[in-house]
Amino acid sequence: MVNLNDTALDRIFSALADGTRRRVLADLEQGTASVSELARPHAMSLPAFLKHLRVLEDAGLIARAKDGRVVSCTLSAEPMKAASNWLARYEKFWTGQLDSLARYLYHDEEIHPCPPTSPTPTPPSNCDSPATSPPRPSGSGAPGPTRKR
Repeated sequence: MVNLNDTALDRIFSALADGTRRRVLADLEQGTASVSELARPHAMSLPAFLKHLRVLEDAGLIARAKDGRVVSCTLSAEPMKAASNWLARYEKFWTGQLDSLARYLYHDEEIHPCPPTSPTPTPPSNCDSPATSPPRPSGSGAPGPTRKR
């Protein structure tokens, strides 16, 4: 069982919901990086980027450290692991459900096999009238009246 309360999980999944923040986490997989190095590939102002870092830090996904004037960020994997464990419970559920559906469909196919398909499909013949409908006109008709000014 995951030892995170709902608020912590909400923060983690909210942080992961944004593409910019996911790219920051991917960049931090390589190791510690400064804020300016992380911000460089993103087309946004530094204050806007710092808001993204704040969300990641509040979720516990990164840790920031200041050395002089340089602020560095490091990936914190523990909350990610907890979120993964939370998702794994539902993966087990859906895997079981989909396996059950596959068994049912396989069994149903054994009992009621599909008829072989013909090479050229024939139109259904459930029409009451033996006559066919007239073809649709192609193109536009004659021009309409013009408006005088």
